[in-house]
Amino acid sequence: MNKAILKGFWDMLPLNLAVIPWGILCGSLAVQNGFTPLETQLMSLLVFAGSAQLVAIELISQNTPLLTILFTTFIISSRHFLYGLSIRHKIIAQPLRWRLPISFVLTDELFAFSHHRKAYQSKIRLVYALSAGFSFYICWNIWTLLGIIAGSLLPDLTHMGLDFAIATTFIALVIPGIKNWPIFITVCTAGIFATWFKAIGFELWLVGAALIAMGAGYGSEKLIKKLKET
Repeated sequence: MNKAILKGFWDMLPLNLAVIPWGILCGSLAVQNGFTPLETQLMSLLVFAGSAQLVAIELISQNTPLLTILFTTFIISSRHFLYGLSIRHKIIAQPLRWRLPISFVLTDELFAFSHHRKAYQSKIRLVYALSAGFSFYICWNIWTLLGIIAGSLLPDLTHMGLDFAIATTFIALVIPGIKNWPIFITVCTAGIFATWFKAIGFELWLVGAALIAMGAGYGSEKLIKKLKET
């Protein structure tokens, strides 16, 4: 059991370290936009969703209507619903005491660890998943605290390029998952349309790019299946 705990921690460590700039940016951005240190830390403790937190901080600081904030963060976080559906068949037989904590720490990073066919299938693997997931949770909150301190003591950190850590982290998570043509088409479509929508100032650029990419991936998968049948 101890080996599973240690392995979960060590396997997640590279990603824990990779999001240091991301966590610092999140903490400092919130403080510099009027959030109290307590509010900022509670956001990481309770919400625990980096991209949704960053977007929410920006929207709240601009006095955006509540419904717009809720809708935007819902769309950004909706991928976690898909993560849950994706691993449901692996974990549905496990007791609720295992499923609840795993659902809480099922981030992009932990989901990247969930593709093994035996993931979540035994107590050892459940302990491994919880160790990996909660080590990320603890580190994320530590990096947020560092950001709170940095945001209180240093000038604006948003011009230091720390936000690039977000892109690099997702690239590292996505690339290993490209194993067939539909996924490749989905990734390329998302990148192209996200860049284009952002360049023309389309406010829902992320949502639009995601929807088009999903459509392209689904359509290409159906087309490939038809070609194989003929």
